[in-house]
Amino acid sequence: MLTVAGFGKRPALALLAAWLGLAAGAARAATPLDAYLDNLKTLRASFLQTLADPHGREIDRASGTLIVSRPGKFSWDIHPQATAAGAAAAAGAAGAGGAGQLMVCDGTNLWFFDRDLEQVTVKPVDAALSATPAMLLSGAVDVRKSFNISSAGQRLGLDWVLVEPNGAQADFRRALFGFEHGDLKRMILEDKLDQTATIIFDKVERNGPVTPAEVSFTPPAGADVIGTPRK
Repeated sequence: MLTVAGFGKRPALALLAAWLGLAAGAARAATPLDAYLDNLKTLRASFLQTLADPHGREIDRASGTLIVSRPGKFSWDIHPQATAAGAAAAAGAAGAGGAGQLMVCDGTNLWFFDRDLEQVTVKPVDAALSATPAMLLSGAVDVRKSFNISSAGQRLGLDWVLVEPNGAQADFRRALFGFEHGDLKRMILEDKLDQTATIIFDKVERNGPVTPAEVSFTPPAGADVIGTPRK
């Protein structure tokens, strides 16, 4: 789901490619990601996200909010930003009741709500354990069992960590997490379509209050629901 002004599209692709070999042979030592997850209870952040095609061209731009309540709960809410090519479509979607996607893990089920399609997909958490990096941050999985994690050096003032899911069911091939003075600042994701998403976090609040309602989900009236939630 997910290059950004100030980072550049092709540099993001180059950054990801350059460190694959570097991190692949690294020992399973503690990384900035391990340190970040230590004593993490809740997380709240806004973000800017863009998506680049395999040639580095930006094809989508969005903003959103990430809320994490450990262990095992999170909300990832994303809304497209209108571009010259998509302004009319975005306006039409807004008039129809909103646009974008919402992913919520309530600790038992993983819900995905596509507002444009008015469609909800649900599956038990253990059927999608490594589906998204938000799963890793939420503690819904055993990090070292579900992901290969290795340090990937420093660049652009950030300490990078390479994350590769072990399960074929994941919706991304690999991800880079960028930290500054121990704080999570960026993620770069490569999906199975060779698209590269870059996420820049802002207004990050660690271990602040999160209400149960913020990490729960009830399908809206009239939405099509695919799948059966586990009780």
